[in-house]
Amino acid sequence: MFSVKPDCSSKAGIAVRRSPAAFSGSGKSRRSRLRVPELRVNGKGSVRAVISSGDKTLEAASPLESKGESNGSLGSLRGGGIEVRAVVTVRKKMKEKLAEKMADQWEFFVNGFGQGIIIQLISEEIDPVTNSGKSVESSVRGWLTRPLTNSHIVEYAANFTVPSDFGCPGAILITNLHSKEFYLLEIVIHGFDEGPIFFPASTWIHSRKDNPESRIIFKNQASLPSQTPPGIKDLRREDLLSIRGNGKGERKPHDRIYDYDVYNDLGNPDKDEDLARPVLVGEERPYPRRCRTGRPPTKSDPFSESRIEKPHPVYVPRDETFEEIKQNTFSAGRMKAMLHNLIPSIAATMSSSDIPFKCFSEIDKLYNDGFLLKDEEHKDIVENPLVGRMMKQVMSIGQTLLKYEIPAIIKRDRFAWLRDNEFARQTLAGLNPVNIELLKEFPILSKLDPAVYGPPESALTKELIEQELNGLSVEEAIEDKRLFILDYHDMLLPFIKKINALPGRKSYASRTIFFFNKTGFLRPIAIELSLPPTPSSLRNKLVYTHGHYATTHWTWKLAKAHVCSNDAGVHQLVNHWLKTHACMEPYIIATHRQLSSMHPIYKLLHPHMRYTLEINALARQSLINGGGIIEASFSPGKYAMELSSAAYKSLWRFDMEALPADLIRRGMAVEDSSMPCGVKLVIEDYPYAADGLLIWSAIQEWVESYVEHFYSEPDSVTSDLELQAWWNEIKNKGHHDKRNEPWWPKLNTKEDLSGILTTMIWIASGQHAAINFGQYPFGGYMPNRPTLMRRLIPQENDPDYEKFILNPQLTFLSSLPTQLQATKIMAVQDTLSTHSPDEEYLGQVNPLHNHWINDHEILKLFDRFSARLEEIEEIIHQRNKNNHLKNRSGAGIPPYELLLPTSGPGVTGRGIPNSISI
Repeated sequence: MFSVKPDCSSKAGIAVRRSPAAFSGSGKSRRSRLRVPELRVNGKGSVRAVISSGDKTLEAASPLESKGESNGSLGSLRGGGIEVRAVVTVRKKMKEKLAEKMADQWEFFVNGFGQGIIIQLISEEIDPVTNSGKSVESSVRGWLTRPLTNSHIVEYAANFTVPSDFGCPGAILITNLHSKEFYLLEIVIHGFDEGPIFFPASTWIHSRKDNPESRIIFKNQASLPSQTPPGIKDLRREDLLSIRGNGKGERKPHDRIYDYDVYNDLGNPDKDEDLARPVLVGEERPYPRRCRTGRPPTKSDPFSESRIEKPHPVYVPRDETFEEIKQNTFSAGRMKAMLHNLIPSIAATMSSSDIPFKCFSEIDKLYNDGFLLKDEEHKDIVENPLVGRMMKQVMSIGQTLLKYEIPAIIKRDRFAWLRDNEFARQTLAGLNPVNIELLKEFPILSKLDPAVYGPPESALTKELIEQELNGLSVEEAIEDKRLFILDYHDMLLPFIKKINALPGRKSYASRTIFFFNKTGFLRPIAIELSLPPTPSSLRNKLVYTHGHYATTHWTWKLAKAHVCSNDAGVHQLVNHWLKTHACMEPYIIATHRQLSSMHPIYKLLHPHMRYTLEINALARQSLINGGGIIEASFSPGKYAMELSSAAYKSLWRFDMEALPADLIRRGMAVEDSSMPCGVKLVIEDYPYAADGLLIWSAIQEWVESYVEHFYSEPDSVTSDLELQAWWNEIKNKGHHDKRNEPWWPKLNTKEDLSGILTTMIWIASGQHAAINFGQYPFGGYMPNRPTLMRRLIPQENDPDYEKFILNPQLTFLSSLPTQLQATKIMAVQDTLSTHSPDEEYLGQVNPLHNHWINDHEILKLFDRFSARLEEIEEIIHQRNKNNHLKNRSGAGIPPYELLLPTSGPGVTGRGIPNSISI
């Protein structure tokens, strides 16, 4: 026996032992459907996979004769060839029922006899007879007995006799003969001189009874389309075609098909005509596309898709579903929400209608005492058929509801939320620090149609503002960049009449002016609240300032509460749902449809796509749907998604989603080539922006070095057909309603590509973290951040004005969400602010995915990225200790931690996951 190096790329670093008596490969033609042969087994095999529950039968396969198998070492002669071993790693369920465990044992037995899984090695080299990749085939046979650190991981093996001219394997076809799916982590091929070859999978392998096509798994070598080895070119194309589907039919749970559809599944007109919702598509109501499910239309509206209600799942491609740890965490979160929602259920039994909080101590009880049930109330709830068994057990033991955690915003200082400086601080370091803008022009003018919405001039006059400027004129304050604005007027005014017609909803369109004084503090100086003009009331614009006597003190508090309510709605519907969740979905769909899993850009983006389609599907089912939690909990009510669509139409631009570009657009930064990221902040103590630019620059450096590595040749970007198809599909299909906008970036150079990718990764990681994981820490105390208001501010000629004068606190509290609404909102915010134990954070790699790429230079660059994020974490910690940075330190001030890269599980108010995973 002697060793010969095969003709393969140096990057692969692979050699195969060959025998002098070599024979040609099987030379099967290009295909992904494997015939099940008269199963010829070349030896024991090992596969790593997870078998799903519920299967006790296998598709028929003839018994195998196992006599005469060799147990010789790899590379030994066998029938004129040499032996190569495939180790297949499968992940089992962590929590199995007895029947599932018995089924597992049966499957181990079946796999041991080679009747469960067939794998086929495909060479990078062409067989001249078939003009496709050379191939050899074997069955998984037997399991490895070496101990594994994870008891839920199983390894099997399959042996191959490889011909001497086989070359390097570049792909594996795998066929599952079981009647249920299993979860394949990876396949590793041993027996080559320069070490093992890794085929990372992390995918569900469907049963042949569900889909006769075999799955294609490529090795961990990143290749541009033009660099694809000839033996696997057809497989690269074939895999993409299978993922795209044909756009027809209803998707099945085992499918892994990615396609586009419009938001036409939010309403349920068949159930109730009041639950009908407009389709979000076209010039009037544009919106990004979602993942297609193919469900039939409703009976009432042929343009709306029929709904699937809980507990039945909405289709997402099979590998997009939550893994078991995440599913358990999410289910526990839902259970927690159900427990919390018993609190308002108790209140409802005590009154014929839902009731407001009557004093602040009633809010404090949610955190301090919990709620004890009276016997008769306990009986009513336990007998409710909607309450699950676990709920009844909890209620039966001790009769005490879980208490809410004290939110961070009141944990250090219960009364901070009342102060003007805290109201202003949260525009820079709160949950929604992305809407404050520099005031650049005066007077302030609306861009809405004056024929419909009245005169464009704001009621915020020069004289009124200058009273608060410490001797400066408005012009001087604007010149010195000292005036800022939170402006929701034009976005909200077209919806105010409809919102205020809803029961229990009262809103204004708001503008808030802030002054940045010489001591470095931002403070609010005036608030304008507008209603649509009516023939009987032309005075539709009210102005409030922080007056110095009792009545104006309370009206100022009410005005701030209305601003916070508007801010909460814009945050949730525009900045959070639309700009991160909804806009990211088309990028993910296009990445799977147009970029092969071999493509370097696919490998770069893959960690940033985890769980997003599943969480978005769950949101369409329960959160943003007609009658769902968002409509019930936020001011716009049934018009919530129409408002989101209007914001997409008027505000969203891909080129402005880059953090530096957004800061410059809002006037919160100026271009400065001497500064990192090329911008200088107008307010230095702007925690979101200051920390965000650190994260942005780290992502940018990592992406630019990654792109430079793979696109070093001139015209390599424009000649990459997969990449160009990906970008064209994002613009023309994923964001179809915006396809003709002139601001879409070009994709001609590696700089163009780096900018696009940095923006996408920032949105999925840093941006989403900054505006998501503070929801409970900031919003868990309803007076700080009410999600809706139920009353307008009393005016002197109003019937309720006297009640306001007699008890302003009750007027304030009765304007906030009711006890039922508040506890529901708090439960949802708590769930949405929770990190799962299996969270994957920016700069980290799941230990099970260590072999994601076979490129030492890229791995070194990634290590540098990870090290930089560790440095940034320390920088942020030091900033939070800096007494000069008043917006993140000081007595009672919570540190700004939302952009700290790492976190533990739970509600932590910190941590940047790789992807939009909640």
